[in-house]
Amino acid sequence: MENIDTLVLRTALAWHTQGLPVILVTVARTWGSSPRPPGSLMGINGSGETVGSVSGGCIEDDLIHRIREEGISAVCSDALPLVLRYGVSAD
Repeated sequence: MENIDTLVLRTALAWHTQGLPVILVTVARTWGSSPRPPGSLMGINGSGETVGSVSGGCIEDDLIHRIREEGISAVCSDALPLVLRYGVSAD
């Protein structure tokens, strides 16, 4: 059985090889009770397909919505890393 991080990286590479825009999302830091630990990975392609997980679903849903509405550049402009902060509120 394949490690989830390896699956995320292999899938992201396959999407990239197919010519799809892809971003990798990583949990950099958490506090309190969080569903996924630092280092957790998720890949998202330009169609909003995902592999892996970085939260209980709310962060994934937000990123997928942004990408489907505005494209990859909505969360990763100029192919540079971007830090997004999500708080503990329902928003």
